Amino acid sequence: MKVLVIGGGAREHALCRSLSQDPAVTELHCAPGNAGIAQVATVHPVDQLDGAAVAALARLLTADLVVVGPEAPLVAGVADAVRAIGIPVFGPSGQAAQLEGSKAFAKDVMAGANVPTARSYLCTTVAEAAEALDAFGAPYVVKDDGLAAGKGVVVTSDRAEALAHAASCMGVSSGRQDGGRVVIEEYLDGPEVSLFAITDGVTVLPLQPAQDFKRALDGDEGPNTGGMGAYSPLPWAPEGLVEEVLETVLQPTVDELRRRGTPFSGLLYAGLALTSRGTRVIEFNARFGDPETQVVLARLRTPLAGVLHASATGTLELLEPLRWDEGAAVTVVIASEGYPADPRTGDPIEGLAEAEAADGTAYVLHAGTRLDGTGQVLSAGGRVLSVTATGADLAEARGRAYDALASIRLKGGQHRTDIAAKAAG
Repeated sequence: MKVLVIGGGAREHALCRSLSQDPAVTELHCAPGNAGIAQVATVHPVDQLDGAAVAALARLLTADLVVVGPEAPLVAGVADAVRAIGIPVFGPSGQAAQLEGSKAFAKDVMAGANVPTARSYLCTTVAEAAEALDAFGAPYVVKDDGLAAGKGVVVTSDRAEALAHAASCMGVSSGRQDGGRVVIEEYLDGPEVSLFAITDGVTVLPLQPAQDFKRALDGDEGPNTGGMGAYSPLPWAPEGLVEEVLETVLQPTVDELRRRGTPFSGLLYAGLALTSRGTRVIEFNARFGDPETQVVLARLRTPLAGVLHASATGTLELLEPLRWDEGAAVTVVIASEGYPADPRTGDPIEGLAEAEAADGTAYVLHAGTRLDGTGQVLSAGGRVLSVTATGADLAEARGRAYDALASIRLKGGQHRTDIAAKAAG
């Protein structure tokens, strides 16, 4: 099988790493890729938002499967362009990807599917937002209706901050008075869980749950980020959680989208809150989450290409049950100085080879990196690396991840020191 992966972050590096280890994959390509992905796949320059360009590359490579990693190309309809030329693609249509592209669309689908979620208001003016904030009270939850790379949500007890974020999402501060929409929700208490499921639009195959860390600083302090680390499994998760979420959230959502004539195939990601009143959906994503993918794929033992191809070709029901490593995985993100507000780029990264364990129990996945003219790896984004490790349990995996991280040198680089600490005991 010839596989083309679209994207260039740590999620795509994790996908490429798993695909490169699959004996069924005879050629692996990635566009645009990054410095780390180039070590396991042939990289190609492409505008990942340009469906025609991606489809042309897939045709040129005679790809048997295209895997679209990030949300922006999916919402832009890149998967549709590839499907139109007859190549199987893992990832939903642009219309179905609105499940992530529009919080309001997702809420409407959840209502139709009777999926448990937070009560919410869709606001288009600052006055409506102010009313909604007062209706729910603190803590305030304000979400940009559109894509915001994991940074469009503010949770705060400061009403002025919440209202300012709502105004910003609407574009009021830049002079735009219409078109911007914001969703204001009731606050959901309890721990959060990320649960991925692979679907072909009918069959839904849940993966193993993970937990990520959105705040920039230790102790869940600081601003929201795209994610600073993750771990799996969750020893504290209630028994039967995956089965419950499959029955009450994942399958009903897939069924509802099919009923509407917008079948969803690809990766359905449910962000969940285990509240005092039961499990509630915080949000849906239409692709693998970053950094949870790094730990979920680290534990998956079933070869990946066949699973993704089954999703793309409507044959998931024929798959044998997925096989999982009984141990644990932890990933810790190294971010650049100034992330998330104003990340600095272009700094050399050293110690990457020393961070890799010979037995494969610790390795480095590249997120925002590039090579200079001499072959030196440089930082090229806010989140730069995901240092990932496996072990018999969370404590061992966590220790290996932080030991590997200690070898890496990046000027001004920052990371959290408490990833999986509480769960590891």
